[in-house]
Amino acid sequence: MTTLKPTNCICAAVVASVLAISPNAFSQTSLDSTTAPVTHADKKAEKEQAKADKKATVAQAKADKKKTDAQADADKERADARVKDAKDQ
Repeated sequence: MTTLKPTNCICAAVVASVLAISPNAFSQTSLDSTTAPVTHADKKAEKEQAKADKKATVAQAKADKKKTDAQADADKERADARVKDAKDQ
C-alpha cells in the first residue's frame, strides 16, 4: 500500500481548485452581444477578484497541508504507541 506525501495532496488540491475556478472565469469573460462593453472598472474588478480567488486558493491549500500534517503526526503517534504496547506484552 502506498501513501501520499503531503506535498502531492497539496498540489492535487491546488490543481483541483484552479480547475473548479476556471469555468467561472471563462463564463464571466464570454462575449455576448446583448451586454454592455467591458469598462476599465470592470477589468480592474475582474483582476482584483482573480487575485482574491488566488489568495483564497493558496490559503485553502495551506490549511489542507496543516490538517494533513497534523493527521500524519497523530497517525505516527498512534503507531508508535501500538509498537510500544506490543513490546510491553
